Amino acid sequence: MTRFATVGLLTACAVGGVLLALLVSPWWWLAAGPLAAVALTGVYDLVQPWHSVLRNYPVLGHMRFLMEALRPELQQYFVERNYDGRPYDRDTRSIVYERAKGVAAEEPFGSERDMDDRGYEFLVPSMAPVEVRDEPPRVRIGGPDCAEPYDMALLNVSAMSFGSLSANAILALNTGAAGGGFAHDTGEGGLSEYHLRPGGDLIWEIGTGYFGCRTRDGGFDAGQFAEKAAHPAVRAVSLKLSQGAKPGIGGVLPGGKVNPEIASVRGVPQGETVISPPYHRVFSTPRELVRFLARMRELTHGKPVGFKLCPGSRPQFLAVCKAMDAEGITPDFIVVDGAEGGTGAAPLEFADHLGMPLTEGLITVHNALVGSGLRDRVRVGASGKVATGTDIVKRLAMGADYTNAARAMMFAAGCIQAQRCHTNRCPTGVTTTDPHRARALDVEDKSARVTRYQRATVHSALQIMAAMGVRDPSELGPHHLRRREDHGRFRSYAELYDWLSPGELLAAPPPGWAADWRTADPDSFTG
Repeated sequence: MTRFATVGLLTACAVGGVLLALLVSPWWWLAAGPLAAVALTGVYDLVQPWHSVLRNYPVLGHMRFLMEALRPELQQYFVERNYDGRPYDRDTRSIVYERAKGVAAEEPFGSERDMDDRGYEFLVPSMAPVEVRDEPPRVRIGGPDCAEPYDMALLNVSAMSFGSLSANAILALNTGAAGGGFAHDTGEGGLSEYHLRPGGDLIWEIGTGYFGCRTRDGGFDAGQFAEKAAHPAVRAVSLKLSQGAKPGIGGVLPGGKVNPEIASVRGVPQGETVISPPYHRVFSTPRELVRFLARMRELTHGKPVGFKLCPGSRPQFLAVCKAMDAEGITPDFIVVDGAEGGTGAAPLEFADHLGMPLTEGLITVHNALVGSGLRDRVRVGASGKVATGTDIVKRLAMGADYTNAARAMMFAAGCIQAQRCHTNRCPTGVTTTDPHRARALDVEDKSARVTRYQRATVHSALQIMAAMGVRDPSELGPHHLRRREDHGRFRSYAELYDWLSPGELLAAPPPGWAADWRTADPDSFTG
């Protein structure tokens, strides 16, 4: 409430100055004029819907926009001194912000990237490009055991929980998803009214804490799950095994964020830090995992069911493939989360050193499913610093069917990467449960930005594919993506990685996979 008091005080001082100027001496106009201008600016900042920073920091917040106007010069200053340590590069953030605002994301004087670097990647353009599709393609999610398949967009909102994000942020993301016709993953924090109210398509994520379908002792409540999964907004259910920034440990929500509403949604005590277990209680082997997925699908009456993981061990994932084959049970989808994924509640060493990056994880999962003869029954999603059309096309070329974005969607909803998520003092109202700070996020304005960002990014992906001579994502392959190995030498991803043929692991595993295939045990996650 300090901002209201401050603007009120400025207004009172301005009124007092005007009265003194009228009644005492005209010299008071020297003070009254600037005070009135500042007071009017503060009032405008509090009521305007476009800039969350100004709604929380009237008058002072304009300093940020002054710095933003000087950004190219300041960026060069910081780059020269190796001082820019933010987790997302400036160019990517600029693209997201500009697309969200409906501004063409184009820069004068060309690319600033050094194309002579080893490791530089590029997508292969065609000498015979094709026309850009009028309508973006959809991906049918739903295997042979699914009664209610869902058509997924190429880019969707990745998992971010209510509690980690504010109610207004959830409303903005879901309203944006409803307006753009794409899916919104709830994150593991349960189903709230803010997810359900706008009517956007939901992927309900169930984590190790079973929030929203939790027994008093922290187990899985099948009755609660079936009741909530029946909601028409819930289009699919995702079981979270692990996530990119913290594979091997559960989620953490600081007690200061656990207000009565969040405690009710999650089924946990108010004011206490919520730490999800690192493992699931309802299964302990790959075979039990796939059986539990089948049970979840039965409880949803045939809605798509899948799981999310950040891969680390190839034999462990092959063990799951063996369990699928042995039981005749497959998930409808698998989301591969790269280790470069982010969260406000991950230990630094976990975020930096555990789990495969998205490229290796995605290629591993895709190949394992192909080699096991299961790929045609399972759709694969990719998440982990997906933000641009190029990111989408690259992941599709590596084997994904669709992509999810978290931080980019947060940027579109107003996040400025202040990196204060864990303090509950987010300056833009995105990652806070403080209702006074969350008020800064105007749902109508930010939901429109989310829709614009997703639509423009998918269109960019379609433009890139058309320039490559590709009419449909199914035509993309690893030969479309190349990496510089040395000066004058490029290799395609088809050459850089081993790509299995359908059923090859079942028939005769190639030398590079044979040992891992022998090690994989459908009754154990060891390996």
